[in-house]
Amino acid sequence: MPVIEALDLMGLYWKRDTDFVPLKDKSTLRLYVSIDGGVVELLATGLRWYDSRVEKGGGGAIDLVMHLYRLDFVSAVKLLMGASSQAMPTTHNMARSTALIRSLSN
Repeated sequence: MPVIEALDLMGLYWKRDTDFVPLKDKSTLRLYVSIDGGVVELLATGLRWYDSRVEKGGGGAIDLVMHLYRLDFVSAVKLLMGASSQAMPTTHNMARSTALIRSLSN
């Protein structure tokens, strides 16, 4: 699951840094994610993510949830399963996610 989809699934507010210019992979985005009263800065390329402030990265939704919420593997999977069973995507969210996923693949 791409990083953006995972953030949307978790219902987290995030914003793309439109001024960011990637050095290596053109599809890399810098995202600011609001969580627990703070902001996490992520570099995201498809499924991969890197938290530049704590210099830690990973791949996939489970790793991301483990990192953001400081959970173990089982708890992260349960949280994702609960979020996916309750997720009711709106037309706006689906259109936004689809557009962002397309921009990641270009």
